[in-house]
Amino acid sequence: MSENADDKLPIRMLHDRVLVRSDSPEGERRSGGGILIPATAAVGRRLGWAVVVAVGQNVRTVEPGDRVLYDPEDRAEVEVRGVAYVLMRERDLHAVAADRFEGSVDSTGLYL
Repeated sequence: MSENADDKLPIRMLHDRVLVRSDSPEGERRSGGGILIPATAAVGRRLGWAVVVAVGQNVRTVEPGDRVLYDPEDRAEVEVRGVAYVLMRERDLHAVAADRFEGSVDSTGLYL
């Protein structure tokens, strides 16, 4: 991810905090078979994917640009420059799917 001065967020994350931007908006979604699932459909606990935007100095397992799996119900939202982000602790992330793990021996691309 290339960042210039205009892209840089005006905040600095502290400790073990991670700031992410959700991959998909809340609402309707499509199943793998192409079926439209309305936002009001009752589903079990569903995890979501997000992109890491910023990390605190004590975060060790993720870096900006990584895609992470998290629980959308356990989140604190914040708006910065009109964009909604999710703030969480590193330990609340469930998995990382990052390009930097690809190409490793026995790599699935998913770090659990």
